[in-house]
Amino acid sequence: MQDIFERAKAIRVVIFDVDGVLTDGSLYLGDDGQEYKAFNSRDGHGMAMLRDSGVTLGVITGRRSEVVRIRMQSLGIEHVHQGCPDKLPTFLALAGELGVPHQAVAYMGDDLMDLPVMRRVGLAVAVADAHPVVREHAHWCTPSGGGRGAARDLCELILRAQGKLDALVQTYLGTTGASA
Repeated sequence: MQDIFERAKAIRVVIFDVDGVLTDGSLYLGDDGQEYKAFNSRDGHGMAMLRDSGVTLGVITGRRSEVVRIRMQSLGIEHVHQGCPDKLPTFLALAGELGVPHQAVAYMGDDLMDLPVMRRVGLAVAVADAHPVVREHAHWCTPSGGGRGAARDLCELILRAQGKLDALVQTYLGTTGASA
């Protein structure tokens, strides 16, 4: 685990896949063709805490969905790349645009199309219910499944490794320092 903490300390950018990572991978389609997805609110709060700590967040997903655009906008995530079945060129362009070395990037995925990016980053993370080959190539696998707290697991790992989590928790406990 020490190696994972060392990798997490260096992270300045975190990129998430969407389906199977920020959702459980289910696609709900209405009779009108409208697509629905369920996002975990705790994942979203973890992402907001990590963003507020100074880590840049982004998504690269193979599908296009208006609900993804809306959810990412509500979380203040500026780097949203949809319709990218080949994610590597988008990752390389984004890392170049942000001026970060690949070692300072974490990527969270769940399926085979995530492997090209996962093999290039400093911290490759697979959700607990990722494809077995993806888990084999990950530096770390979350205890939670996609859309079920996996993003929060990663956010808190990075915050803890960077020495920011305890102070953040204290802000929710109040300024008196008293414990409940």
